[in-house]
Amino acid sequence: MKTLVIMPALNEEESLPEVLAALRSQAPDLDVVVVDDGSSDGTAAVARAAGVAVVSLPYNLGVGGAMRTGFRYALRLGYDRAVQLDADGQHDPTDVMRLLAELDNGADLVVGSRFANGDGHYEVGRTRRAAMGIMRRAVKVVSGREFTDASSGFRAFSRPMLELFAANYSVDYLADTVEALLTAVRSGMRVVEVPVTMRVRAGGAPSTRNVKLAYHYLRLLVVVVTSVTRRHRRPHEEGSSWSPSPT
Repeated sequence: MKTLVIMPALNEEESLPEVLAALRSQAPDLDVVVVDDGSSDGTAAVARAAGVAVVSLPYNLGVGGAMRTGFRYALRLGYDRAVQLDADGQHDPTDVMRLLAELDNGADLVVGSRFANGDGHYEVGRTRRAAMGIMRRAVKVVSGREFTDASSGFRAFSRPMLELFAANYSVDYLADTVEALLTAVRSGMRVVEVPVTMRVRAGGAPSTRNVKLAYHYLRLLVVVVTSVTRRHRRPHEEGSSWSPSPT
């Protein structure tokens, strides 16, 4: 299976070398593309120096836009599946093969859950935990499925999932995880969770703060609730004209 690691990155020149070195150590046979999401630092140069492919966006689109770019890149180059891995070092590369193993078992979307073990190893603030709990219950009501970590950005995608998301993937913050999860479920894709370990950032600073994060959770909750009345359709049902160019 031809596998691509898609790594969205915004101003991650400090953390990227360590992340790429760890990934190379744990999964040396996997191809990597860093989607430089309009960085103002040397993110793209650092990635090229490490010997991986780089797609540079002219301005910041957010994780959703960067991932949609990565999905289209994967299809154009004929990849069978992909893994989303953060460039900040919080995702442990040793878990990549665990996610891919679930694709081998027939899953279409594999979500690396920070909370599946229930051991409390991943700590979040009280406000954020409450917001995540509300979102988790809303996703259960809307989808009929219960997920322990609907907003995890550590994921693996089958070829059918790549095809769906290349044309139909939210670019809004947090919607690229939660709304994408609902899209997969409603499209009849097989979605599973596996426990993963989250680590401390390798460098740089997080792009969100409490007030901004609370706003995004509230906005996403409205989207999730209102989505009860609408149906997500596959790209060919929506009349999407995008398709990968021949390789």
